Amino acid sequence: MVKVNYEWQLGCQPPVIQQHSIAKHEILRAYLLAYLRTLVSSPAQEVFRLTLVDGFAGGGVYKHAKKGGEIIGSPFVMLQAVKEAEFLINKDRHKKVRFLVDYFFIEQNVNTFEVLKHQLNERGYGKNIGDSIHLFRSDFLSESEKIFSFIRKKGRAARAIFLLDQYGYSEVPITSIANLLYTLPGSEVIFTFSVDSFINYASDNDCTIKVLNKIGLSNLFRDKSIEEIKKSNSKWRLFIQSSLYQHLVQKCGAKYYTPFFIRSSKGHGDYWLLHFSQQPRARDVMTRIHWDKNNYFIHYGDSGLDMFNMLGYDPNKDEDYTGQLKLFCFDDSAQNSSVSKLQDQIPRLIYPNPEGVSLSNLFSETCNSTPASLDIYRKALGQLIKNKQLEIVSPDGKRRRSAGAIHDKDRIMPPRQRRFIFNKIAK
Repeated sequence: MVKVNYEWQLGCQPPVIQQHSIAKHEILRAYLLAYLRTLVSSPAQEVFRLTLVDGFAGGGVYKHAKKGGEIIGSPFVMLQAVKEAEFLINKDRHKKVRFLVDYFFIEQNVNTFEVLKHQLNERGYGKNIGDSIHLFRSDFLSESEKIFSFIRKKGRAARAIFLLDQYGYSEVPITSIANLLYTLPGSEVIFTFSVDSFINYASDNDCTIKVLNKIGLSNLFRDKSIEEIKKSNSKWRLFIQSSLYQHLVQKCGAKYYTPFFIRSSKGHGDYWLLHFSQQPRARDVMTRIHWDKNNYFIHYGDSGLDMFNMLGYDPNKDEDYTGQLKLFCFDDSAQNSSVSKLQDQIPRLIYPNPEGVSLSNLFSETCNSTPASLDIYRKALGQLIKNKQLEIVSPDGKRRRSAGAIHDKDRIMPPRQRRFIFNKIAK
C-alpha cells in the first residue's frame, strides 16, 4: 500500500511538510557531511568519487508546516551537502580534492517529476542534467539494475549511498536491498519503514499477506495470527516491532545496521530510519549522527551491549516478562548510562582473551547490539584504564593512559593483576 503524503503541481504552492519529516533531511545532510569528511582524510588524495541515489525524490521543495517558509527536499539536500563538504575539506588543503559525484533522482509521478526538473533549472543545476545529474520519471525498482550497472563500471567497491525514503513500508522489498548490497559492496542504504503505519494496517486478511509477500517478509509471525498476538500479549505492538526488525536485519544482507526511530509528534507515527552498510566505520558515523541529533531519535531498549535487539521487546522472553519497555533518547543521561554499562560489560568480553582484542575488532563485533558510538566506547575504556581494570597497548608497545589516546588498532588486554572476576554476558 502506497501512502502518498505529498502532491506537487507546477505553478502551485508546494506541499506542507511536518517537523518529523524534516528530521530525515537534517540527518541526511549531517550524515553526508560527516561521511565525506571521514573518507576524504588523506592529504595525498586528489579525487573522490561517489554516487548518490534518491529513489523517491519528490518535487524538491516543501512548505514548513509551522513556520510557513520554504524547505528544500532530499535532492537539494544531497547537492548542497556535497558542495559544503567539498568547501570544508578543501579550504585548508594545499592540494585540492576533486569531487566527482553522480546523482540519480528518481520520481514516478509525472507532475512531481516536472516540478523537480523545474526546481533544478531554477536553482542553477539545469546544465548538469544529463551529465552528473540523472533524472528518471519512473520507480526505483524499475531503474535499479541500470543504476547498479552504472556504479559497477566505477569498480566493484565503488562508493554509493542510496536514500530509499518510501511513502510507507511496501515499495522496496528487503530482498532488493540485499541484492543491492551484494552487487555493490561499497554501497550504503538509508531506508525508511513506517512501522506504526504497518502495525495499524496489519490484520489477518489477504491484503496483509500480499503486502508481506511483496516486501519479502512472508511468515513474519511464524504462523501466529495477528489476532492471537493481540489477545495473548499486552505489549503486542512491541512484539510486532521486534519481529519486523529481526526479519529485516536477517534478510537485508548488511553486516552493520542502525534501526532507530524518528518519533512523530502525533503519537503512533514512529518510523524507522534504518542505515545498512558493510563497514563498521559507516555504522559509527551514522550512530554519531543519532547522538548529535538526539531531539529526533529514540529507541525502545536499554544501553550497553544487551538492549533486547534495540527494540525493548524480546519475543523469546516469557510473555509475562516485565520492565522491558525503556525509552532511550540519546541524551546526556543515555550517554552516561551507555558509558557505565560498557564499563561493566567490556571486561567480561576481554578477560577470557589473554592476548587481548583490538578496539576495531571489539567495536565491529559488538556495535550492532548497542546505541553507543566509538567515542562512547573510548570513554568507557578510559575509565577502565583509570580504574586499572584493563590495559590498552599500542602496536608499538606503548600503554595508553587516557581515552583520547586510544586508537583503533590498540589492543585491549586484561590487567597483569586482575582485581575482579567477571562472568560472560548472559545471552
